[in-house]
Amino acid sequence: MTGRLIECVPNFSEGRRPGVIEAIVAPFRGRPGVRLLDHRADPDHNRLVVSLVGEPGPVSGALLESCRTAVASIDLRTHRGAHPRIGAVDVVPFVPLRGMPMRECVELARDFGRRFNRETGVPVYFYEDAAMRPERRKLEDVRRGQFEALCREIGRPERAPDVGEPAVHPSAGATAVGARRFLVAFNVNLATRDLSIAKAIAKAVRASSGGLPDVKAVGVDLADRGMVQVSMNLTDHERSPMHLVLERVRAEARSRGVEIAETEIYGMVPAAAMLDAAAHYLQATAFEHSQVIEMRLLDGETDGETGR
Repeated sequence: MTGRLIECVPNFSEGRRPGVIEAIVAPFRGRPGVRLLDHRADPDHNRLVVSLVGEPGPVSGALLESCRTAVASIDLRTHRGAHPRIGAVDVVPFVPLRGMPMRECVELARDFGRRFNRETGVPVYFYEDAAMRPERRKLEDVRRGQFEALCREIGRPERAPDVGEPAVHPSAGATAVGARRFLVAFNVNLATRDLSIAKAIAKAVRASSGGLPDVKAVGVDLADRGMVQVSMNLTDHERSPMHLVLERVRAEARSRGVEIAETEIYGMVPAAAMLDAAAHYLQATAFEHSQVIEMRLLDGETDGETGR
């Protein structure tokens, strides 16, 4: 692929039915101008996260086809899962990668939101850089109370959608469409079944409660795995790197007599985030990313010499 590139990470409220998951992902396979990087379905969250990259036009076209399938296949009235959601197509963030300034990514997000609404009847809210109202920049504010609360409140002026009628789609709810910078979805699973501990730790580490900057966190129950999770989005991995966040969660957990069972990185992650974590735990002083040979090759910085 050449020219302008974007990443898109649509989240769908389906993590348990393999046939539906494959039907949602299918439009991204073998499509010119679109590359499917990753897709992960979690049955506890009952959620599918897809990561794709490509040119703006082809990505939008494939995405619309996928979203139509999700709207036809997912019923929020019977949907249950640990992850907050307002829609069958819950959130569609566009991320500028190459040759795509944020203002153009905002235009792309808004154009897609309007087209999606015309073709499906699902109301749309714009968030982050695409927000049309300052109180809607944060996704958690748009998604407050989830589908059930939105059904009751969408007729109020402060909760009216940015696109579409002030009424949720009967089965598909509403959708949040945004333009944002890259984030890291980082989960820490705890060796306990006590959900109150995960919720307390989430509150301690998230920025909105006075925790770490640029960290969003919730506590969720992983019933099928017999543990609970601190589920986080790191919206600026340089200000709050994964290793710093992990150690803060570890300290909070140990203060409550609980250990970490495992961690998860959900979806794609910048190489820099992983290299910074590796350097921290290796205690590698003065380590630079350019010391990693693959990074040098990708950046075209090798000097052509051999025998080293």
